[in-house]
This record gives sequence, C-alpha cells and structure tokens, in this order.
Amino acid sequence: MNILTFYQQLRDDANALKFSLPVLSVYNPLKYAWDGFEQYMKFSVGKKRVVFVGMNPGPYGMAQTGVPFGEINAVKNFLGITNIFITKPENENPAYPVKGLECSRSEISGKRLWGLFHERFGTSEKFFAEHFVLNYCPLLFIGQHGNYTPDKIKRDESARLFEICDLCLKNVVEAFEPEFIIGIGNFAFKRSQIALKDVNVNITKILHPSPASPAANHGWSEKVTEQLITSGVWQ
Repeated sequence: MNILTFYQQLRDDANALKFSLPVLSVYNPLKYAWDGFEQYMKFSVGKKRVVFVGMNPGPYGMAQTGVPFGEINAVKNFLGITNIFITKPENENPAYPVKGLECSRSEISGKRLWGLFHERFGTSEKFFAEHFVLNYCPLLFIGQHGNYTPDKIKRDESARLFEICDLCLKNVVEAFEPEFIIGIGNFAFKRSQIALKDVNVNITKILHPSPASPAANHGWSEKVTEQLITSGVWQ
C-alpha cells in the first residue's frame, strides 16, 4: 500500500478529534499544507534502514511547510522544495500565523536536525537512500502560553489521538522495514516502543534538538553523532 494512504487516514482521523482547554487552536498541516507533505514524501520510496521519529509539528517548521522538522531554509536548500500550495489552518491563532515558505522565523530543532544530515551526507539523495524522518503526531496544539506538546493535553483526549498515531506509525514502519527506529527525544522514543511492540526493529533515541533542552544548546550535532555511532546506526 502507498504510504501516503496511511497519512491520508491519519489526517482525516486527527481532524475529527476535539480538544478542550488549555488548547485554543489545533493546526493540522496534513490538511492545509498537504502539498508540502506530499512533495516531501517523494523521498519515501523504497525500504529505509533508519527511520527517525519526531514528536509533532513545530510552529515554524512543519506547521509552515508540511515537512517534518520543516525549517524553511532546510526545506528549500537541502530538500529542494521551493514552491508549496498552502491554505490556512482552521481557527488560526494570530500569534502563530501560517505563511508557508514566506515565514521569516527559523525552527531551531529543524535547523539542527537537517543541518546534521546535510553536514554528514552532503545531499538529500544520499541521506534518503537509507534514512527517513517522520513525526509521530500530525497536530500542533496552541494555548494561551504557547504551543503544547501532545503529552500535555488531557489524558482522555490524548488516548484516542495516540491510538490513531500508533496505528499510522506501525503501518509506515512495516512498509519501510527498517533496522533502526530513532526516537528524537524521550516522548517519541516511548511512543515508538508502545506502537511497535510487535514489530521486529531496534528502537533507540537521540537528544532532542529543541533549544528548550539545555543539553541541546552546546554541541548538539556532536553529541547526537556520538549517540548514533554508539548505538550502531552510523559508523
């Protein structure tokens, strides 16, 4: 089955969910930025030895481009995606406007992640020959005090969300047949362990590149490279 089919189902199932306070706005870039995501998925052809799993869209990354960790410069220059048809999320929050590739803000997590891959592999073609990057959850949650990660929403609401995200991740991973799943941070690592408990794959993790993590703000790429070499993912 085409991997895009799994994400179309995830998009529609996620779009049907309702969330209460502290969530004020929910962005589903698989809906309004589907074109960017679909262009990114051209790299998903074939088996992948290594699949990196992130948490959910960042407000200046995937929320703008539809691309996981989709920092604008990385999307344009490393991935070669330079034109995206994009609409607007429902209930757009004025503090987090969606401007697509015209967004002037840089998502630090995406800049660091794709920057590492650019530095190590040189071209997107060489990186995607054996690797892929995806997000566990397709939704961005915005509240009064900024964006909320999926583990911060109400438990009864997150239960159904995690159910559909688990299913999509399992289906996609089974299609890729990877040797390694790399959780980008603790949340993605733990959710991968749960979703893939019946899948024969090595699951490990790396330090999340978010500037909210003090450990990530000094030598992140060197630390992560060492983690990946130690775990046998890279040589």
